[in-house]
Amino acid sequence: MSRVRGSGRLRRLGRKAVLAASVAALAWTASGCVVVHGEREVLPAATRVEAEKALGRFTAAYNAADKAYDASLDARHVTGALAAIDAARLKAGHANHPGGNPAHTPLELTDAKFTIPKKAGWPRWFLADARGNKGGDARWLLVFTRGGLAEPWRVAYLTLVAPADVPRFRQDADGWAEAVPADSADVAVAPGELSGDYARYLKSGGNTFAAGPHTTGWRTAREKGATRPGLATQYIDEPLTSGDYAPLALRTADGGALVFFTTHHYQKQTAAAGASVPAQNKDVQALTTGEVKQSLTMEFVSNEVALDPGRTAGGRQVSMLGRVQGLTAARGE
Repeated sequence: MSRVRGSGRLRRLGRKAVLAASVAALAWTASGCVVVHGEREVLPAATRVEAEKALGRFTAAYNAADKAYDASLDARHVTGALAAIDAARLKAGHANHPGGNPAHTPLELTDAKFTIPKKAGWPRWFLADARGNKGGDARWLLVFTRGGLAEPWRVAYLTLVAPADVPRFRQDADGWAEAVPADSADVAVAPGELSGDYARYLKSGGNTFAAGPHTTGWRTAREKGATRPGLATQYIDEPLTSGDYAPLALRTADGGALVFFTTHHYQKQTAAAGASVPAQNKDVQALTTGEVKQSLTMEFVSNEVALDPGRTAGGRQVSMLGRVQGLTAARGE
């Protein structure tokens, strides 16, 4: 996981390496005579049967890990933003409930729909859109990815979106979807730039993003909480785009893109002389190193999904459809 950069910024927390997706040339043989080069051939990322099996394996592993509060039980099924958020959640849960999750309710995903892009090269990936028994009426959007044929399918992004916000996707005659490159110039913001643009928006505002709970709403909430009697709160927002945190985008039917991306956030609370930092809940305490004397710096990873309109859409703004954020570390000073 990336760290705060530059002098004058908040003290750096923990160092985690960002996993890099494999781009090695891989091949498979059929009947001993046909070789398909995944790095050159334009192929569906998975069959629909494979996608269904991947969703089933993920759900089973996720439930086992949640029930036992044991990150090792789903480590092979998560990566990127979800892995960072999930591992920290399970670590805190285990610290507070070593015997397992007393409130465990198995996740059930039904009415699954799969959008599978046809593309060349690795990583390959696909989107599962399902109804969950948690989160109200929201649809669960899970992006499965893998960097080679020998790797298992892992979920990199998991967000919840209102059913009406899930767009229609462009598909070819066989029903395969279209992946949008990170550097695409035919959408309002190139998918590879959305993470950085969102981090800058949270700091300075602007017109790139449409109003909503994850844009204007979040900025307003921060402004209200920045200064309280005896306590000051600072925020740092960073893009997170390398390796398994790379953005992934699907072409929508109207020529835009549905983009999944990750951002990295720090929130530092500093108490004035004679005052103290508010007590945190047990999950925060479980992830905190150092002693909270005058300040507490909390580190978060957030995965977002946004509707990025085509450039011909007449200046429409990027709409943030969903965001799932998790505390990954904290440090007291």
